[in-house]
Amino acid sequence: MTPVELSRTVLCAVRRAVEAGELSVAVPARAVVAPPGPGGRGDYATNIALQLARPAGQPPLRVAEVLRSYLAASEGVAGVEITGPGFLNLRLDGSAGAVLVRRVLRAGPRYGHGDRLAGQVFAVRVPYEVRAEVVADALARIVAAQGGRVDISHDGPVTLRPAPAPEDPAPLGLDAARWALLHPAPHDRPRITADHLVQRESNPVFRVRYAHARTRAVRRNASDLGFGPWSDPGPHDADTDVVADAEAGVVGADFGLQVPSAAHDLLPLLADYPRILATAVTDAPQPVTPGLDAGAPSRLARHLLALADATLVLLPVVLPRGEEKPSAAHRARLALTEAAGAVLAGGLSLLGIDAPDHL
Repeated sequence: MTPVELSRTVLCAVRRAVEAGELSVAVPARAVVAPPGPGGRGDYATNIALQLARPAGQPPLRVAEVLRSYLAASEGVAGVEITGPGFLNLRLDGSAGAVLVRRVLRAGPRYGHGDRLAGQVFAVRVPYEVRAEVVADALARIVAAQGGRVDISHDGPVTLRPAPAPEDPAPLGLDAARWALLHPAPHDRPRITADHLVQRESNPVFRVRYAHARTRAVRRNASDLGFGPWSDPGPHDADTDVVADAEAGVVGADFGLQVPSAAHDLLPLLADYPRILATAVTDAPQPVTPGLDAGAPSRLARHLLALADATLVLLPVVLPRGEEKPSAAHRARLALTEAAGAVLAGGLSLLGIDAPDHL
């Protein structure tokens, strides 16, 4: 379940509470759903009870109590907890995680792509400056992934002017140079240093590309051991209980139990990826670039870095150890690893950065 889908679930709960006469409010157009902040719990949290408290004429905690029962009965929601002044913390069940991973695996690197901007053209005017050119190009790639098009030119008033690069980034090479220009927020001056070329995990761009390459290596190693993710059973496992369980949906239902708690950040990051891509186009015109948000490539780069970090936590427990045999847990973890690798590859491609299988 993605944050967009979960937002619709929250609004449905509000609508049902209104229809039942437990709340007297106008159902809002949208509900903000995001990973919980400090003190929060579960997979996602929403402040919808605080948002509705005043129009409902009730304390936020009372509104949260009303909505909790409706949300707890919603498909894909395993539990709801109220924290702080009235935040609703949602925990998704394992089957929701399995559905999300299957969706990513089906789409591959095109996960998060769509046609919501089909037919829309956004004009961007940039100065003759390398960072502006690269940011505009990344925006064009992200918008194209949603079916739209960005018309980039140097004619007329400038509409996109991020802080310029202090020096020529070309000596860094294409991939490191693009990361150096795209990772900082548009108003921050980028660092053009050899740090971007260091082949160790302290270097963010290396970490993202390394995490992707490691997912491919793990898949190759699993294939050598004769198994694949639960959506792709190996031929010699056809008669095992593992495959029978997968076909019966047991693995999907218990997906959350198959993944180590240290890697639980991975599922919300995968689910939130389409929203990150959607932020390239703003709901309201901006004073500099109408319709487009120059910060979208930076947000995408930071999201990929968080995804890479969560993926690297999972990788050591994907393959069987010692005399272990491939199990449902290994298949589930491999499926999650495959999904993470697909999103890392797709995101890097949108930034114009290569995602090699070997690094």
